[in-house]
Amino acid sequence: MAPFAATVVVLVMLVLIVSFTVAASTAARDSSRPQRRSHGVGGLRRSEVSSGRDRALEELRLRYARGEIGREEFLQRKIDLE
Repeated sequence: MAPFAATVVVLVMLVLIVSFTVAASTAARDSSRPQRRSHGVGGLRRSEVSSGRDRALEELRLRYARGEIGREEFLQRKIDLE
């Protein structure tokens, strides 16, 4: 019974070592590769374009609320931003 148990322990350790080695080499390869980014308008990521548009719309709403721009200008700029 002891030789069987020793064989099982050795096999389990071998599987763990191989799994760890594969995981480590995959992680190292992925970290050295440049990240792929989805680019939208002007080389910016889509999330950056979206957040920039949201900030612009918010600023537009604030200017309209403060009375700095009229309704027509607000509506036209809103259409331009969307």
